[in-house]
Parts: sequence; C-alpha cells; structure tokens
Amino acid sequence: MAFLCHSELRYHLIFAFMLNIETIYAVFESAIRDYHVLNDIEQDYIQSPTLQEFEKIFHYKSWIDTVQWHTEDEVRNPNISGEEIRYFKNKIDKLNQERTNLVEQIDDVYLAHFSNVKVKSGARLNTESLAWSLDRLSILALKIYHMQIEVNRENLIEANRIIYNQKLELLQKQKSDLVTAIQQFIEELNEGNTIFKVYRQVKMYNDLDLNPVLRKTHGL
Repeated sequence: MAFLCHSELRYHLIFAFMLNIETIYAVFESAIRDYHVLNDIEQDYIQSPTLQEFEKIFHYKSWIDTVQWHTEDEVRNPNISGEEIRYFKNKIDKLNQERTNLVEQIDDVYLAHFSNVKVKSGARLNTESLAWSLDRLSILALKIYHMQIEVNRENLIEANRIIYNQKLELLQKQKSDLVTAIQQFIEELNEGNTIFKVYRQVKMYNDLDLNPVLRKTHGL
C-alpha cells in the first residue's frame, strides 16, 4: 500500500491524535469488518472509499493485525503439512515485520510533534510509546470481535456462553480502561508531564546476518 508523503502523514496523524481515541478505535473495528466480508488470509487489502486520510494508516494497520490473527489460527491446525506450517510461519513473520514498521512510522510522527512541547522537570518516562499503546487497542478490538462471535455461537452450551460472556465483559472493560489511559497519556504529553522514546524493534530472527541458522544456510 502506498502511504502519504511524510509531511502529509504527519498532518493527518496529528489531526487524528487530536480526536477522541474512540474515533481511532472505530477505524480498527471497520477494518476488522471489512476483512471479514471475505474472511480469506490471501485476499488483497480492501480500503473503504469512505475513509478519511487520517484513517487510512490505522485501517491498514488493523487489517494487517486481522490477517495475522487468522494466520495464527491456521498454523495451529494439527492436520496441516510441514510445508504449510513453513508457509504460514513465514507469512506471520512478514506480517509482524510490516506491523512493526507501521507502528514505528506512526511513532516517528508523534515523537516529532511532542518534541515541541516543553518538558517539565521530573517528567515521567512512559515505558510504552503512543503508537504501541494504539497497537494494543487494535489487538483488543480483534479480541472483542472474535469473543462476540463465540458468545453468539448457536451450538454453544449455556455454561460456556456464561463463561464467554464474562470474558467479553472483561475485554470490554479493558478496552474502556485502555482508551481512557491513552487519552490521559496524550494529555500528559501535551502538558510536558510525561515523555516517551521510540526504541527500534531489534528483530534478529528475520535478519540474514543476525540469525545464526539463516546465516549458516546461506554459507555466511
């Protein structure tokens, strides 16, 4: 997918950041619904024509998460072949790398924006960046969507329906708390009371030079 140039991306992401986090969560939900129209991990990315510019990167990020979710399901099928396992594992690695790249791209924009804020003495260093907080929200949207499906299963025994409803309520509470926490995080960043840093994910398993098994198979 071709994204906006950096200046345009920065403008639209900062606009998105100024909105209520519930708005971004709604974009995550729409991406999940769009994927499940076909529900096929091999389908091409579908971008709704109604998306506003600031919504596009969040929609695509959630789409990747959704494809990875279902690929994780496929690779756990005990009846698949070794070749299928290899295929799904490679697909998961690629999706996870793309997800990481997107999150870091979003974080770069937000970090540049908050660099203009005067940080107060004794400001707290948050252990998680803003974009990775939004990543957790995207995953929660997936959990809620799929738990709702399980609750609505026609052949589900009542005892399990009660248990799954309890799980769903817990996930919804977690989502509500996370939305509030991210909103507070943004307010603290604006006030200079909190800072965050962007640490590049040093993933070694995909690196030909850093993974000793890959290095050996390539004669390096």
